[in-house]
Amino acid sequence: MPNKKDPACSDCSVEEKICLSETGKGPKTCPTLTMGETIESALKRYDDPGTSRFAQEASRQEAECYFGRHERPFTVIAIKTRVEETIEFAKRMGYQRLGLAFCGGVTHEASLFSSILKSNGFTIISVMCKVGRVAKERIGLKAEDKILKDHFEVICNPIAQAEILNQSATELNIMMGLCVGHDALFLKHVTAYTTIFTTKDRVLGHNPMAALYLSNSYYRRLSEKK
Repeated sequence: MPNKKDPACSDCSVEEKICLSETGKGPKTCPTLTMGETIESALKRYDDPGTSRFAQEASRQEAECYFGRHERPFTVIAIKTRVEETIEFAKRMGYQRLGLAFCGGVTHEASLFSSILKSNGFTIISVMCKVGRVAKERIGLKAEDKILKDHFEVICNPIAQAEILNQSATELNIMMGLCVGHDALFLKHVTAYTTIFTTKDRVLGHNPMAALYLSNSYYRRLSEKK
């Protein structure tokens, strides 16, 4: 059951929001209004020099993604793809060794991206999800838990992906297409900062937002109460 004090930013209908404007307002569930101590505690973490620089460069990268941002009136015109942003941000931070943790289902795309990154001067340490060839039985799965129950199947091994990249001393990791759950395990166990390049969606060409764009039409069933 949800707590009445739980933050619910995704449900906020306030037009002038307190998180964006000094004169703004917020609902009773607004964490800007109700969780000041937590926010202040989090803010202190930016005082760490490494964290501070990372946050500064991330904000600078964000700003440079818009054309004519100093012109008035300002018109939102985005000018950089995520490929370009990832390359630029890694260069801003002075990173050389980039880790690439990818799903076998996007092997071709991972190869293309790796080639692009290498052409921009980076050293790429890449690890595919099936690393180790560990049978699904090893983690307690049964035949009926497999995709094809009468076949040998290998687990996705995100913890090994993370540990291999940890041992390889990567400075920034890039995650491509790991399954729901496997992505969380990777992020739980990896040491270096990780940016998400691709999220897995087997139906929508790895563009899960498409289901939301169509949630009032073809994917209306997603909102139907079960």
